[in-house]
Amino acid sequence: MGAGGMPLDPDASLAVALGDPSGIGPEIIVAAWAALSSGNDGERALAHPFFAVGGCEVLAAAAERRGIDCPIVPIAEASEARSAWQAGLPVLAGLDVEYTPGTPSPDGARLAKSSLEWATALALRGDVAGIATAPVSKAELVAVGFAHPGQTEFLAHASGKRADDTVMMLAGPSLRTVPVTVHCSLAEVPGLLSTELIIRKAVVTHLGLMRDFGNPKPRLAIAALNPHAGENGQFGDEEARIIAPAIKALRAEGMDVTGPVPADALFMPRLRNTFDAALCMYHDQALIPIKALEVDEGVNVTLGLPIIRTSPDHGTAFDIAGKRVADPGAMIAAICMASECASARASIPAHG
Repeated sequence: MGAGGMPLDPDASLAVALGDPSGIGPEIIVAAWAALSSGNDGERALAHPFFAVGGCEVLAAAAERRGIDCPIVPIAEASEARSAWQAGLPVLAGLDVEYTPGTPSPDGARLAKSSLEWATALALRGDVAGIATAPVSKAELVAVGFAHPGQTEFLAHASGKRADDTVMMLAGPSLRTVPVTVHCSLAEVPGLLSTELIIRKAVVTHLGLMRDFGNPKPRLAIAALNPHAGENGQFGDEEARIIAPAIKALRAEGMDVTGPVPADALFMPRLRNTFDAALCMYHDQALIPIKALEVDEGVNVTLGLPIIRTSPDHGTAFDIAGKRVADPGAMIAAICMASECASARASIPAHG
């Protein structure tokens, strides 16, 4: 289902927001087109072709520097992307800057902001099947008036959702994790955690796995906050006071939930096979295992939105931009996952 509950158009394309044009975004976007349009990315088949939102000149320059044969095909409407796909990378024309890899600028940040806003508007109108967003620099965006901690929070606001009612899930081939608290200092985490917050994040994750990943019976694991899950209160009482009551309430609703599991044990190989997603209490508790295990295929998926949104789980990498070394694997994975989620949503009956 699309935004507002309307059925997704099976012929709709995906929109890819450019990210900061001075980072690795442009080159991994053209590399993704080269891999996916030719069928060179293993066994993956892309049901929904994609187009970039803005940056015709940036993308052409990035392809040339990278040594990729990627013709740029300017389009005026999202509906033109499918017919343009085999001729080259379709790009919704109208936004551009000079390509300056490794040297961010206010103009580049404004392009990143406009591309994200345009892609989001297309998705909310139902003109695209979903969006994938290339990496941005939060500091650069803030300097040009971006009022949100990150792209996830912007998307929640644009969709009319509270940030607490959406979930940032990090997903790879062997692991999915969710940070319950996200962009805050570690010192703030105990005060931000609550039973209600954990329940909300778990419910959104549960429904997201059903709707966007076709999993009829998701299994969730809940990480402890403290070492040894608090060791019966010796190292903190958040497990007994906050986390365990949330687990009890979720189980009472019929959900398959385990925990609180000490975080140093949760990601051992034999335990990773016992859950479909792990809810972690803070940012690094969720992101370290994903980046250690799925560094080239980790995808950031926003659950709880009326639209589909994915992003590669890495940053702008200004230090290697334009040097022909950036791995496009996570961008390819993000685009493929957006397509797979769109197909899963489209398969839901109209009354579902």
